[in-house]
Amino acid sequence: MSIKAVVFDAYGTLYDIQSVAEITEDAFPGYGEIITQVWRIKQLEYTWLRSLMRRYQDFAAVTRDSLAYTLRLLGLAYDPVTFERAIEKYLHLDLYPDAASALTALKPRKLAILSNGSPDMLNTLVRNSGLDRLLDATISVDAKKIFKPSPQAYELIGEVLGTKPDEVLFVSSNPWDVAGAKSFGLNVAWIERVTPEAMALACVENELVAPLTMFRAIRTQMDELGFAPDLRVRSLSELAGIILRDDPGIISRDDLGIAARQ
Repeated sequence: MSIKAVVFDAYGTLYDIQSVAEITEDAFPGYGEIITQVWRIKQLEYTWLRSLMRRYQDFAAVTRDSLAYTLRLLGLAYDPVTFERAIEKYLHLDLYPDAASALTALKPRKLAILSNGSPDMLNTLVRNSGLDRLLDATISVDAKKIFKPSPQAYELIGEVLGTKPDEVLFVSSNPWDVAGAKSFGLNVAWIERVTPEAMALACVENELVAPLTMFRAIRTQMDELGFAPDLRVRSLSELAGIILRDDPGIISRDDLGIAARQ
């Protein structure tokens, strides 16, 4: 059985969500990074809470609500223009430097995004970044009205691309997303941008762990949920190199197991 499609998470995997700090730091000097960290944590938390509560609102609403929470928590006054400017950045997030080249190298395989993003914000982001020229599909969980890591969200891959779970390589930098995709039965690659060793070192270098270090630890390290990725890589370009290493056309499931052990 060969891998017929490579499907990417969007936020944090292809797109650098921390690039919103350009806007938040300008609007709230000295608070830019802590805003981005708390905003992201609450954004994710709200997707999970709304899924469990069965009170779905799309990712655009979740993103707005989590930013409002963050600014209120930090005691920061703002006007509508400042708020909308921060929200607008989600339509213009920076691509990771190797994202476009990695996707280009992986053609002519089927390439797609599966994201929690709402259709309008996701399609606009993909178009603004130029990835629309490389992707065969941009899939939003909005079609199921439930967020990842619900199995219903991952079902969309097969429904849109016509693939079976074991024919797909799903790629994410988010540990919770890796666990969800693996639980569903997909082959999974984890973009491990922060190693456990680096995280541990950051925690022991100071007597007190800095808040931003704590937030990164919560978001970046693999969860203890009983599911591990098939492949761990440090970047999108490394992933593309592994896929292309042995065969310019396909990657076999055996290759995934070999790569995971290296």
